Amino acid sequence: QVQLVESGGGSVQAGGSLRLSCKVSGYTYNTNCMGWFRRAPGKEREGVAAMYTSSRVTFYADSVEGRFTISHDKASNTLYLQMDSLGPEDTAMYYCAATARVSTVKELIDTSYAYWGQGTQVTVSS
Repeated sequence: QVQLVESGGGSVQAGGSLRLSCKVSGYTYNTNCMGWFRRAPGKEREGVAAMYTSSRVTFYADSVEGRFTISHDKASNTLYLQMDSLGPEDTAMYYCAATARVSTVKELIDTSYAYWGQGTQVTVSS
């Protein structure tokens, strides 16, 4: 089993920044691909960013490209999401996810992931 625990959410004004963290524990061999997803009120969950932790190849949704940065620290086995230039449209519950294998071009699809954290709330005020 894999356990994922997110932290770092909070409230920020538009234009501000936040950094989310996702601590990974358990059978970490099943975490070759990790990602961040979000669900805004009344909307479906969407993929925000993902990466292969071994090759460090990254993927971003168009809506966050250039503003968000996903990274992974192998020593602490922690996934990060640096979020800059935040806007009200980024308000959502953010979830960390992990899986052993993902089909090509499905890295930002939530059904590709086997393990999920509980989420951390991000609220951006205008």
